[in-house]
Amino acid sequence: MIARRKDRLETLRREILALHPSLDVVVKAADLSVTANVFGLYEEIKSYPMQTWINNAGFGNYDSVGHQDLGKIRQMLHLNVESLTLLSSLFVRDFKDTEKTQLINVSSCGGYTVVPDAVTYCAAKFYVSAFTEGLSWELKAAHAKMRAKVLAPAATKTEFGKVANDVEEYNYDRFFGTYHTSAQMAAFLLELYDSDKVVGLVDREIFSFRLCEPQFPYAGNSRHNQKI
Repeated sequence: MIARRKDRLETLRREILALHPSLDVVVKAADLSVTANVFGLYEEIKSYPMQTWINNAGFGNYDSVGHQDLGKIRQMLHLNVESLTLLSSLFVRDFKDTEKTQLINVSSCGGYTVVPDAVTYCAAKFYVSAFTEGLSWELKAAHAKMRAKVLAPAATKTEFGKVANDVEEYNYDRFFGTYHTSAQMAAFLLELYDSDKVVGLVDREIFSFRLCEPQFPYAGNSRHNQKI
């Protein structure tokens, strides 16, 4: 498990071991918005017999493009786009031919629909969705053993609301009314993991979850592709 705050990681580790004492739970504290930390972390853990990699690190921002805090936006793009791409690429490079491996990147329903006052965040998540869907096509074409998948949640009750709005308290019942819990989202992720589909998508209007094939057009058989 990897996150910035080691104290929370250790608490989660103890909770997991209380339920499953035979597990060996390893925690690593790292700020993945810093590029050097991404490479350093991967070097530390690449020797483990990894079978599944989940890129869940990220945060959002609610603001207009002309008013948004560019320092925060820069950090968001480093984490949500750059770090995800680097870690995905490293994992694919080393484990694409390992039996039953999966890479699951967490995008958002905002990675398939542009949401008001979240344009930059949505653009970053469109990247995650397109990158992961494209990688899925690439792995299939190469007959790799790894599968790449993308999970696209809607509003989920976590710290996302506080960070995205730069507030100390955030009431999901007041601002959304309808949302999923983190436990529900974890169940959706497991459903995606167990399936042969590429995308697990929450409908942001009715909050239903469905498994589906890639949503973006793919020019795999176009006669206009570069000839190699």
